[in-house]
Amino acid sequence: MSVGTIIGLWLAAGLTIIIFSFIYKDNPLYKFGEHLFLGVSLGYGWCIYYYNDIFPNAIKPLQEISQDSKNALVLIPIILGLFIILRVVPSLAWLSRFSFALYIGGFAGLAVPNVISGVFLPQLTSTINPLGPDWPSIIKQVVLLVGVFCTVVFFFFSWEHRGAVGKIGRVGILYIMVAFGASFGYTVMARVSLLIGRIQFMLHDWIGSMTGGGG
Repeated sequence: MSVGTIIGLWLAAGLTIIIFSFIYKDNPLYKFGEHLFLGVSLGYGWCIYYYNDIFPNAIKPLQEISQDSKNALVLIPIILGLFIILRVVPSLAWLSRFSFALYIGGFAGLAVPNVISGVFLPQLTSTINPLGPDWPSIIKQVVLLVGVFCTVVFFFFSWEHRGAVGKIGRVGILYIMVAFGASFGYTVMARVSLLIGRIQFMLHDWIGSMTGGGG
């Protein structure tokens, strides 16, 4: 194992222990590790963003204006981007409204058709599929239909939620809670998988390298 690899392992293990020290209590070492992580992530992210987006889409076209006059159109998004940065200047902050208006309007115009065709219509199609062909499929379809109907009734605020409407709405609440619980459980599982990965690194890569059993 090279010296560089050994130094990297010890740095990674040390920083992992520093971050895990928050389990005991908030301390200066944890704050150092947190700030270091955020700073390195920001610097790395900025470099990736610059070389993958800013340079090829803004700076390089400006350098090639003399070869292709159409590249001058890149000045429009550059100016709009500068308008957003001008929010830090109180007297010029109003210019950012033009950028945000175009950005939000354009994004909504692009996103709404994609959401309708890629999310809403497929879900609607799955909801109104014919029953069958076997009993498990029928039960699944009925559960889905009941859930969609009850959840929609719960969010239908034009009727007072009393009597039959209130009971249907309460069934919708159960479906919503199940969906939230599943989403939360998925999030917890993702975090636990990260923890397991970190523990495997500490036991296998770091301690294993010292005992001769590491990778």
